[in-house]
Amino acid sequence: MSDPAALRARAEGLAGAFPPLLAGARHLAASVVLGAHGRRRPGQGDEFWQYRPAIPGDEARSIDWRRSGRSDAHFVRQKEWQAAQSVSLWIDPSASMAFASDSALPEKRYRAAELGLALAILLVRGGERVGLMGHDLPARGGEVQLMRLAAAMEADPDGEYGEPTAREMPSRSRAAFVSDFLGDISAARAALTEAADRGVSGVMIQVLDPQEEAFPFDGRTVFESMGGGIRHETLKARDLRDRYLDRLAERKADLADLCRATGWQYHCHHTNTPATQALLWAYSALERVV
Repeated sequence: MSDPAALRARAEGLAGAFPPLLAGARHLAASVVLGAHGRRRPGQGDEFWQYRPAIPGDEARSIDWRRSGRSDAHFVRQKEWQAAQSVSLWIDPSASMAFASDSALPEKRYRAAELGLALAILLVRGGERVGLMGHDLPARGGEVQLMRLAAAMEADPDGEYGEPTAREMPSRSRAAFVSDFLGDISAARAALTEAADRGVSGVMIQVLDPQEEAFPFDGRTVFESMGGGIRHETLKARDLRDRYLDRLAERKADLADLCRATGWQYHCHHTNTPATQALLWAYSALERVV
């Protein structure tokens, strides 16, 4: 028998190869029950998807004569597209995402990374390829890729606020941006506009701490950014509340409008609510976008 201490050391060394974030994301992904379904698009494949009315130019062999015999029109039997597609993730790595108003709540960056990685697990499980922008990780499938994504997402914060980009997105692919989007909105606007021009569709998840929605401050308060580069002191914090809430509502509306204009979908998630809700929304939304 091996020495127990040595055995434990080897076991801990083996477990250490798996980032804690990956374990949390696997647990989150496992808590989501998904029906067996494909990519909901017509194309090359073996599975039947839907019937559509025949149009001029359709070959006679493509018509389903049994289905057509039950009506006065001709119908074509479409199969579901089954080729793997690339999905690019951008998980905001900035210092702003390191905020949590309570020790019982996760930092925004951890929730964002957990959601992104759990989404990657579900997509890879469904046969898709997933990449992470900003880390030289182009879209790939498989277990090794999930390990690479987890390690990259656990990197230290960088910069005050994150700025997404569309440079690493393959044309006509899909993408997911996860951030608090509290910095300059021009970067997000430029990224989604470029993405739309290149045929990239996707989802935007805004992750906020509940304190950022409530603004429960009164009296003398010092506000400082997580990176320390921005600081504001006031003696009457409550007087700022209405203006702050108006600005936050305006930001959320701008993000939602930007998504509508570019064919993306927007969702706001709070760290005091179950992560499964946002994960289900994101996975379903990505399955709908084309």
